[in-house]
Amino acid sequence: MEQLDETDKIILRILQKDAKKTAKEIAGQLKLTPSPIYDRIRRLESLGFIKKYVAILGKDLINKSVTSICQVSMRYHNETFIENFEQEIQKLEEVQECYHLAGQVDFVLKIHVNSLEEYHDFIKYKLSKIENIGVLNSTFVLKEIKHSSEYYI
Repeated sequence: MEQLDETDKIILRILQKDAKKTAKEIAGQLKLTPSPIYDRIRRLESLGFIKKYVAILGKDLINKSVTSICQVSMRYHNETFIENFEQEIQKLEEVQECYHLAGQVDFVLKIHVNSLEEYHDFIKYKLSKIENIGVLNSTFVLKEIKHSSEYYI
């Protein structure tokens, strides 16, 4: 894997904070010319350091103000059941994140919905329909203290 030099890291930090920054703007911050910055950004994209550019939405403005962290424990732990769960969870738009864990809980889900009633319906009509779920444990976010999409590099 290719190593990042300090300029690459600075570019990645800048783009994590604001993906709309142009090569020219970044070059100005670094006191370099735009062309090598543009080339570095394209290289970082082609190597997979930059996976994609996204807009982060205001969840309250799009009616997704209820955030739940749902812990899922499976009844049986074999390859077929795990792969099935992973495939089925991809289809559920309410699930923003899903992690397969080691320990007492098998999966943790981050779910965004508009209301507790919508969450109830999501559990009842969608999530609980996935085969082999043993236990669901839901907790609800009262206040978001820190939210970041940035990695420390």
